[in-house]
Amino acid sequence: MAIRIGFIGCGGIANGHMQRLEKIEDAEVVALTDPNPSMMERLQKAFPKLAGVQKFADYKEMLEKVKLDAVGIFSPHTLHFQQAMDCLDRGLHLLMEKPMVCKVEHARKLIAKAEQKKRVVLISYQRHYMPQFRYMREIIQKGELGEVRFIAALQTQNWYAGCKGTWRHTQELSGGGQLNDSGSHLVDIILWTTGLAPAEIFAFIDNLDTPVDINSAISVKFKNGAEGTFTVVGDSPVWWEDITIWGTKGVFFYRNGVLWHQKGEVNKAPEQVTLPLPASDPDRNFINVILGKEQNESPAIGGLRVIELTESAWESGRTGKPIIIK
Repeated sequence: MAIRIGFIGCGGIANGHMQRLEKIEDAEVVALTDPNPSMMERLQKAFPKLAGVQKFADYKEMLEKVKLDAVGIFSPHTLHFQQAMDCLDRGLHLLMEKPMVCKVEHARKLIAKAEQKKRVVLISYQRHYMPQFRYMREIIQKGELGEVRFIAALQTQNWYAGCKGTWRHTQELSGGGQLNDSGSHLVDIILWTTGLAPAEIFAFIDNLDTPVDINSAISVKFKNGAEGTFTVVGDSPVWWEDITIWGTKGVFFYRNGVLWHQKGEVNKAPEQVTLPLPASDPDRNFINVILGKEQNESPAIGGLRVIELTESAWESGRTGKPIIIK
């Protein structure tokens, strides 16, 4: 029998999840919930398979009335924690959009609840399934890059103008700005590929004329002594992402989707890495983890690590002081 899934939140991001889930024989979306009926109607129109599913304005009613095995949480960020806890209380597996939650204390409580209930929690960080980042992680884990000593990570996007007037610029719903939104992917993938743990954070943050962070300049000291910078520019005319990881035996240069590997020989030019197409995605991995076929490639601990760094950066930006991560 297919894994029965309910959607909490039917906005734009739900389309991508539905595109992937409808191709998986072991998955079936059986219910939708969204306070805006037009969001559910639009999703049903885009995917005829959803024509007969039950719809609800309140996710709690869906949990009470529909037999489910799992839930996809695709709602505004600050709603994730309570929705996740309510679902776990009912013994449901969770596929969650990023960021997992917006507070460190919530991340710890969610992880403890999932462990108590023995339920799968998978965060939809799709980069964990992309060959470029899997290659970097594997090389670092094997020790072939040596000890990671410095990281420079940059993300630029027209997030400021593109999200104006939406819930993403509302602190009560977003929990923060671009650092907590698309910047979450940048923070996550650095921590995931390198395996490093931040020890100390110092940040300059500019909200411009909004209630949430737009531009962030973050310096990090890691527990192994490595240093790094995270630069998130939300007021940019162009989308661009640039990651460089220096190890004692080589360097990775990731430039907007293309990866080069310099293997450490002095003055030797970096080589472009040829990689296969992605073999999986968060939705497929989620179903297979529930079925016992695969390991969780994007577990809840990653959500905790991201909000640890993010929350410390916000605090540093607010106080003008360095923050020690416990």
